[in-house]
Amino acid sequence: MTTIHPSPLLRQALLADATTSGAFGLLMLLAADPLSRLLGLPEGLLRGAGLVLLPYVALLAWLSLRGEMPKALIWGVIIGNIAWTADSLLLLVSGWVSPTTAGYAFVIMQALVVLMYAELQIMGLRRSNAAMV
Repeated sequence: MTTIHPSPLLRQALLADATTSGAFGLLMLLAADPLSRLLGLPEGLLRGAGLVLLPYVALLAWLSLRGEMPKALIWGVIIGNIAWTADSLLLLVSGWVSPTTAGYAFVIMQALVVLMYAELQIMGLRRSNAAMV
C-alpha cells in the first residue's frame, strides 16, 4: 500500500474539513426540527446527514494526526467530498424536496464549501511526499 508523508496543506485541509463537518453535523443532528422549518428540508434528511458526518469527522481527525497517510484513503475522502457536492446539487434539481430560499442558499453554500475542501485536499496531496510501504 502506498502511503504519503502529508504536506502541511493536506493536514490543514483535513482538519478544517473535520471541524466544519463536525459543527454542521452536530447542528443538523441536534437542531433538525427548527432547521427543517427554516430551510424547508425534511427533518429526517437533516438528521441523517448529521449522523453520516460524525464518523466522517472521526476519520478525518484520525487521518490528520497520522505521520503517514494511506494515499487511497485520501482519494476516498476527496471522491466522497465531490460526491457529496454532486448529491447536494442533485437534491435541489430533483424535485424531491421543496426548500425555502434559505434552504437553497444553505445547500448551495455547503456544497461549495465541501468542493473547496476537495480542491484543497487535492492540492495538499500533490504537495505530499510519497513513500512505499
